[in-house]
Amino acid sequence: MRHPFLFSLCMFGVVATAACDKPNSGSVERSIAGVNVIDETNLNDVMLTVADPNESVSYFQRAVSDDPDRIDHLRGLASSLVRAKRSTEAVGAWQQVTRHPDATDIDRVDLADANIRANNWKEAEAVLDRIPPTHETYKRYRLEAMIADSNREWKKADSFYETAAGMTTKPAGVMNNWGYSKLTRGEFKSAERLFGDAIRQDQKLFTAKNNLVLARGAQRNYELPVIPMDQTERAQLLHTLGLSAVKQGDVETAKGLLRDAIETHPQHFEAAVRSLRALEVN
Repeated sequence: MRHPFLFSLCMFGVVATAACDKPNSGSVERSIAGVNVIDETNLNDVMLTVADPNESVSYFQRAVSDDPDRIDHLRGLASSLVRAKRSTEAVGAWQQVTRHPDATDIDRVDLADANIRANNWKEAEAVLDRIPPTHETYKRYRLEAMIADSNREWKKADSFYETAAGMTTKPAGVMNNWGYSKLTRGEFKSAERLFGDAIRQDQKLFTAKNNLVLARGAQRNYELPVIPMDQTERAQLLHTLGLSAVKQGDVETAKGLLRDAIETHPQHFEAAVRSLRALEVN
């Protein structure tokens, strides 16, 4: 007696399930599509930050090949080429981005940056000149400062460096560049101050430490500055001071600095050894 009832109940379940399948199917597909977009976005971010630069280039080349109209893939390829230090290819990639109908002034600044990395200074200047002055960003002013430097337009360079430094929470890099600009002009005191400012902003920036020592050496000040440094850095900075002393003609001072560098370094310091031998032979 229970068989007809069970059969009816099963049939009802099948019909109910079938009725529920149609709307759920669409929901599942939409959910999967959403997950795919999220996964791809995360993968793109990984490729642009922590992945090997050349692997990143290959990834975005495939992505552009599959969907050449997506500007995020074009940007990813251009950025990856910059990370891989393939500057000439990066210029072409950023040119392709800027031709896209959805390109922005940010993309054009990145094209100027790629041109500078490829040593195309005039092209970089022309790109920046076409960007409206209302587009005011740290990167734009930093590049403007570098171009003004290359043209020996010192007042413009100082103005752009100062503006750029005020537009970022991490100004150490631009202060170091500004200091190096002062160093090349022979304004050693100003350079020394800017390198010191850069180190206060980022105590791990060894380039600024080395430049600071160069600025002091150019003034025949062969004392190491009071800045954070480990033993290896101290040895390297003594080596830099020694070479600066050679350039100033203070050979005996240079020998002493090089000996200090060799003794200070926790390992064998081949570069300092070669420099000292060259001085002693000559």
